[in-house]
Amino acid sequence: MADQRDSAGPEAIDSAHYRSVLGHFATGITIVTAMGNDGPVGFTCQSFSALSLEPPLIWIAPATSSSTWPLIAEVGSFTVNVLGAEQEPLARAFAKSGADKFAGVGYDLGVSGAPRLHGTLAQIDCTLSSAIAAGDHFSVVGAVVGLASAHGAPLLYFRGGFGEFSY
Repeated sequence: MADQRDSAGPEAIDSAHYRSVLGHFATGITIVTAMGNDGPVGFTCQSFSALSLEPPLIWIAPATSSSTWPLIAEVGSFTVNVLGAEQEPLARAFAKSGADKFAGVGYDLGVSGAPRLHGTLAQIDCTLSSAIAAGDHFSVVGAVVGLASAHGAPLLYFRGGFGEFSY
């Protein structure tokens, strides 16, 4: 049976339809943090993945419109904090611009010097390996320099909403 594909080309793809279709892929939610020159900075990021075991690398995709990513890139190191099911309010807080995102948020500094948020499922400390523009996002590779994890259920994002995985 032949594979049926839309052959109109990428310029013909409607962005709302694209978002809707790709929203069918459940992702975890992370907060990427760094210790900026003026204090801690961070943003919510659902575009995160393991990239390589040897050497250990991860991948994130911050938006080119992010005001936080340039501050993190300037420092050159960051931590990816994997959120637990009960941390939706934290995900929403770090997704907003202009507020003091760290007000009332507990953290310790990881190996990378970046904040490891308290109560998260995992923390992956990285140094910036590469960042290239890719459409309306950056494709960022981080070299893993430290790891920590805890038990619990993950916070997920699916079809425009938050949820959790039961196991």
